[in-house]
Amino acid sequence: MIYKKYQDLELSALGMGAMRLPVMDGDDAKIDEKAAAEMIAYAMEKGINYYDTAWGYHNGNSEIVMGKILNQYPRESYYLATKFPGYDLSNMDKVQEIFEKQLEKCKVTYFDFYLFHNVCEMNINAYLDEKYGIFEYLMKQKENGRIRHLGFSAHGSYEVMKRFLEAYGEHMEFCQIQLNYLDWSFQDAKAKVELLKEYHIPVWVMEPLRGGKLAKLSQEDTSKLKALRPDENTPAWAFRFLQTIPEVTMVLSGMSNFEQLKDNINTFEEDKPLDEKEMEALLSIADGMLNGRVPCTACHYCVSHCPQGLDIPNLLELYNEHVFTGGGFIAPMALMAVPEEKHPSACIGCRSCEAVCPQQIKISEIMADFSNKLNA
Repeated sequence: MIYKKYQDLELSALGMGAMRLPVMDGDDAKIDEKAAAEMIAYAMEKGINYYDTAWGYHNGNSEIVMGKILNQYPRESYYLATKFPGYDLSNMDKVQEIFEKQLEKCKVTYFDFYLFHNVCEMNINAYLDEKYGIFEYLMKQKENGRIRHLGFSAHGSYEVMKRFLEAYGEHMEFCQIQLNYLDWSFQDAKAKVELLKEYHIPVWVMEPLRGGKLAKLSQEDTSKLKALRPDENTPAWAFRFLQTIPEVTMVLSGMSNFEQLKDNINTFEEDKPLDEKEMEALLSIADGMLNGRVPCTACHYCVSHCPQGLDIPNLLELYNEHVFTGGGFIAPMALMAVPEEKHPSACIGCRSCEAVCPQQIKISEIMADFSNKLNA
């Protein structure tokens, strides 16, 4: 197992995420505890020492099961991370109640790593609002030793991350972002890494395989990669990409079965970053996967001609994400921060925007399709 130096710790470069543990009868709330325990035993044996859970994973049962299983091991043999569930605005005034309950669920007296969960457009104002006392409370727990390292995770835009960092950046010790070779450009992850670098904040990675989309490629793309590294399997390329980025300290993978766990551990037996030619090939494959996206360049000509005042470039960016992912939570979550009258459903189909679009995008049709997809 490769280890990364983090402050005074040695962290396994691969961490085990507890969002996709094995389940029974296809029910996400019913974790197969026996199978999960066997996987964690193997992970421990092979050197994984970082385990990541959260309040809402597996309908609230992930923390309970992880606490039960990890409690069988010496506390100093693993590092445990969990998060304050700010993705639900009804939790914002319950930071103390939730934190105490998390310690109880996880059967620990402290968390090695604790995060503001999912900083995004929908909750940034609440996270920064002093009336909730979230930052103040978590800093107090850090002073008391019940949080060893405080950080945040973010699915939000670069601008949202920047707002959060401007407020709390000097106190953040790590940041977890969605990072993979597809999102390097698609979600502007490259710029987010650079932003964190400015604040000297190491990067924790979530969704290294983009929800499994990068675990299996087309035959043509697979052949291109095989020609460069005949012995490397397809998922390993996603991890090698991350090994090439010096700011990355921790890569989290939500492994749901033994085969995935063994394959990923085998990959992390060696540090084999990509060379320039390999990186170019991988990013070219990513570009090809994104070929069907709406080619908006965010010139904003359309915005000045929209009688509804819609932020069309932002809506098109969210549409691309929603279509590529096949749904998901990112677009609906971002739209929660947008007034109803500025949603895609507010488009009246006047086509004024299309008359000035240099890319000749059929914006009105896309807004209608986006609205239908959101309501499906």
